[in-house]
Amino acid sequence: MNEPQGLPFTQVDVFSTEPFGGNPVAVVHDADALSDAEMQRIANWTNLSETTFLLAPTSPEADYRVRIFTPEAELPFAGHPTLGTAHAWLAAGGVPRGDDVVQECTVGLVTVRRDAEGALSFAAPPLLRSGPVDLGTRDHVARAVCLTPDDLLDVQWVDNGPGWIGVRLRDAAAVLDVEVDLDLMTLPWAGHRELNIGLVGEHTPADVAEHGCTIEVRGIFGRIEDPVTGSLNASLGQWLIREGLVPTSYVARQGTVLGRTGRVQVSSVEGQVWVGGSTRTRISGRVVAS
Repeated sequence: MNEPQGLPFTQVDVFSTEPFGGNPVAVVHDADALSDAEMQRIANWTNLSETTFLLAPTSPEADYRVRIFTPEAELPFAGHPTLGTAHAWLAAGGVPRGDDVVQECTVGLVTVRRDAEGALSFAAPPLLRSGPVDLGTRDHVARAVCLTPDDLLDVQWVDNGPGWIGVRLRDAAAVLDVEVDLDLMTLPWAGHRELNIGLVGEHTPADVAEHGCTIEVRGIFGRIEDPVTGSLNASLGQWLIREGLVPTSYVARQGTVLGRTGRVQVSSVEGQVWVGGSTRTRISGRVVAS
């Protein structure tokens, strides 16, 4: 029996030069005919942190439109899916209108630039919420990561869509040592909304000399730890660079405790934070949605 031809499908490894060391994203091309329910069902089936769907743009300034789904819900923006989708679109023959790729998503237009070697980076979108969290939230976050409030150097809203709370710890080793109490990864006074916590700590000068990474990052989405997270690194970069806590150009390491080798390049150019890293196609084929 001949199966339906299906839609082009790409799975891209983002933020690592080592095979299968980064964060995968599934990209379904030419997805305009799919319904919302079909997109959600496919994303639930792939069971990756995000699956994206390439659509014709509705903005005259955009090269393409993307919708980003977790297995449970649609996201307004996410970082590694942005880079992975741009990679898949270009690899499939997409030609940008200008020098940069312009992606349309729920948060608006996101610019993705290519350097001379073809590496991609996206312009960090403005924060939707920033500033210190209230004391009750700070205390709850401390308990969720099995620390005391005094262990937390600073706790800030760094929300660019997923609702991130940034938590600075004393150093990278403290970040790697954190154990999460999954039963406390919701806010009881906010309808038990899931906490999304981004942990960050600086590496020692010796460690920086060894592996070239300035900070260690971990991203906890509710009950799941994400291997390498573009949106979190974008918002952390906006916060840490603004406060003078990191250089204006640095590399973040993420995924270490999960056995991944994530490397995220963050830089600020004339006040705009850019987030980039390696993108590699690992799987290509077709997805049959009917």
